[in-house]
Amino acid sequence: MPDPSPTSAPVPFSDDQVTPLLIVTGMSGAGRSTALKALEDLGYEAVDNLPLSLLSSLVQPAAVAGRPLAVGVDARTRDFGTEPFLEELDELISHRELSVRMLFLDCDSEVLRRRFTETRRRHPLAPDRPVTDGINHERRMLAPLRDRADEVIDTSEMAIGALRQRLDATYALDAAPGLAIFVMSFAYRRGIPHEADLVFDVRFLRNPHYDETLRPMTGLDRPVGDFIESDADFEIYFTNLKTLLEPLLPRFSAEGKSYLTIAVGCTGGRHRSVYLAERLGEWLAGTGERVDISHRDLNKE
Repeated sequence: MPDPSPTSAPVPFSDDQVTPLLIVTGMSGAGRSTALKALEDLGYEAVDNLPLSLLSSLVQPAAVAGRPLAVGVDARTRDFGTEPFLEELDELISHRELSVRMLFLDCDSEVLRRRFTETRRRHPLAPDRPVTDGINHERRMLAPLRDRADEVIDTSEMAIGALRQRLDATYALDAAPGLAIFVMSFAYRRGIPHEADLVFDVRFLRNPHYDETLRPMTGLDRPVGDFIESDADFEIYFTNLKTLLEPLLPRFSAEGKSYLTIAVGCTGGRHRSVYLAERLGEWLAGTGERVDISHRDLNKE
């Protein structure tokens, strides 16, 4: 499923006239607790598993006093229900003194199953049944929340550090308003990133893997970059890529999208995609965009 985009531009979280309120929800095991800790480090007051009946009281102007809040809500929350939650969300959005966003953390069902199995935890919605039953039930229950979310982050292939980096780039309280761009390299053999908005395939370029000298290196090493650039089609492709993206970025911003994930893939995720992601990120930063670069599969065997 593609990540939903907000229908209107969100109020910048650095705006002094409103109080930031970030609702963090999603699949059990997808990293909600990790996200709340990261947001706490960014300056939010983090509250987890607050009963829905107390949420309105928590965000009253007298109680909030301008403090940025990150509130964790999931299926384990007392008196949780999809419809009551969405009604509560609509009520919060109606408050002009609040800047409300909802973040949904998702994860591949098989990855979630492995996480529960490896930690020997039972799924909270299926304590006496197989973990997969709980995952499937929770996914159906939370589907309306995912559809309403301002951002969906898929943590299936995301390390804790990468999740923290993503949250910092998107939800830092002093972040400048506008589009945050994430450029990611990946290996096709490990699958296309679920969170990708735009995907570019560079497997047609000459592969440094077949050069014994370059094989141990990565796209971060200059000899690999020189090898890729020596391909006659490289410069044409990169020029066309810039020409394609340049008019799209302001349109994404105009539509209210607060983040954009661009994924660049090659076979192994170590050489061509890494180099192209670095070059693309460098160009975007040079045009004044806020850019974060990551390499999903660079250090994987």
